[in-house]
Amino acid sequence: MPAVALMLQGTGSSVGKSLLVAGLARALVRRGLRVRPFKPQNMSNNAAVTADGGEIGRAQALQARAALVEPSVHMNPVLLKPQSEVGAQVVVQGRVHATARAREYQAMKPALLPFVLDSFARLRAEADIVLVEGAGSASEINLRAGDIANMGFARATGTPVVLVGDIDRGGVIAALVGTHAVLAPEDAALVRGFIVNRMRGDLSLFAEGMAQIAARTGWAPLGLVPHFEGARRLPAEDAMDLAEHLPRQREDKCAGGKCRIAVPVLPRIANFDDLDPLAAEPEVELMMLRPGMALPGDVDLVILPGSKATIADLAALRAEGWDTDILAHHRRGGRVLGLCGGYQMLGRRIADPDGVEGPAGAVPGLGLLAVETVLQGDKRLARVAGETLADAAPFTGYEMHIGRSSGADTARPLLRFADGRVDGAVSADGRVAGTYVHGFFAGDAQRGAWLARLGAAAAPAGHDAAVESALDGLAAHLERYLEVDVLLQLLR
Repeated sequence: MPAVALMLQGTGSSVGKSLLVAGLARALVRRGLRVRPFKPQNMSNNAAVTADGGEIGRAQALQARAALVEPSVHMNPVLLKPQSEVGAQVVVQGRVHATARAREYQAMKPALLPFVLDSFARLRAEADIVLVEGAGSASEINLRAGDIANMGFARATGTPVVLVGDIDRGGVIAALVGTHAVLAPEDAALVRGFIVNRMRGDLSLFAEGMAQIAARTGWAPLGLVPHFEGARRLPAEDAMDLAEHLPRQREDKCAGGKCRIAVPVLPRIANFDDLDPLAAEPEVELMMLRPGMALPGDVDLVILPGSKATIADLAALRAEGWDTDILAHHRRGGRVLGLCGGYQMLGRRIADPDGVEGPAGAVPGLGLLAVETVLQGDKRLARVAGETLADAAPFTGYEMHIGRSSGADTARPLLRFADGRVDGAVSADGRVAGTYVHGFFAGDAQRGAWLARLGAAAAPAGHDAAVESALDGLAAHLERYLEVDVLLQLLR
């Protein structure tokens, strides 16, 4: 028989739906169930590459890991990757489908529903339960027509819904009761209960709040979940989460780490989970530079992260004066590493003749690498493995980029893939490098080699072990504070 399904929707973005699905997936797998995560529509520039060469939201890749299965393009059939304030690249079942402005996408959504339903059916055929994550807020009734992310999907499939509110941001009673007030009766009837997430302090202080929400909505209270400290060891998906995610990882460290790494936070930063393994290292101080902050003069390494709109983010970098800071850092003998879009910025020129990422044109790069990039050709999506040429340290990761880089410094590649291909570039002085590979700091050997160059040592416990421990801890946390048995009974 096809799997049963449960959908977690939120009163707003970033209320913790993604981690609740991940924790429930691990908890249910530990009970012997076959679980698949599913998010009909996601908006994120943090993406993962699946085994078949497609891309999905990073959160669904983490949820698949929690469920002990390989990520699939069907776990996130529609992925929106913002390129500007009003436009995004539309990825359907793992492949680039179109680029659309916000209003154009609203008109496009009904045509995407068949892809969503097809992917959902595929997952139901191979699981006992599908855990579905909504997007944004269930109360966005202005977007209800043609909706494929929240109640539109739930109504189309008859999937029961649990609504999640975040008490940490305040106003959770109004958020949950207000959602009930604005939902159409047919939509509200699909809601079986609610969860209040991220409670801090004495849980008994909100017992009356839970009762009031239940009384005013008729929905069952399914759990008051305390803040889970281990969440910071798990990848964040939204750039809005960076304020909580990476800086908090630094608060627990001893003052004065052995090496300091600075990362400019650009408007279209992408795949910033590349930085998580470094942020977790006790001997690393990872500084996320916000607009208005200058690059400190005593950092050991500057990392330029990935970007969904490289030329636009390079302009933003220059507007902040970070280009001058980075060049001065290099003159003082500092190291610089560019990841994907950051690699392209380090070159002498970036050309986008077809307007792939924005208006067509070309701009000078920072000039720290003798390479030039042209943003043309098919998008490269592949998992890769190999070693760094300088020290034979192994790595695994993935490619996710449009564009090709060439020039004198590519004669000194940074990486060699297992199939013999090479990637990246290293400057003649050896202090500037770039690569198209994401995720290679997750490998303990590769991360340890980079830290050794900076005079620091990696922690004995590996990154993968820390993520697995966090997922197990999250599952145990939810088993304690959620009515998991009641949730399962709602599906029968």
